[in-house]
Amino acid sequence: MATFNKFNSFVEALAEKVHNLGSDQLKAALSSTLPVATNTVLANITQIAAVNGYPPGGIPLTTAESAQAGGVYKLTINDATLMATGGAVGPFQYVVLYNDTAANDELIGWYDYGVPLTITSGNSFIIDFDSDNGVLTII
Repeated sequence: MATFNKFNSFVEALAEKVHNLGSDQLKAALSSTLPVATNTVLANITQIAAVNGYPPGGIPLTTAESAQAGGVYKLTINDATLMATGGAVGPFQYVVLYNDTAANDELIGWYDYGVPLTITSGNSFIIDFDSDNGVLTII
């Protein structure tokens, strides 16, 4: 499974009511350029070209759970599938989560898949979010 890294600004944006993780539209942007923890908004990310099934602005995500139990908050996102049609998608190595509802498309975190990936036409890529532990927890 890919490694999740949070953007530093996510913590402040959460505290200042930029994110409502239970209702905002989250998206996954694909990039071949390593994000850095000090990036703050989607404009800081170099996305791959929006072609062959990869939509402009990234892949819309569906929140499965946004809840707390015993003082621990957990965000769980349903797995997302990207199908390459009419040509390849990529290469990309990083899947960047961001808040598309927020005014400046504020960043949340990114997954590093370790190697560049290319989806050939007719094949799909599944972003496999951890359904047990969630994308993130806040203690």
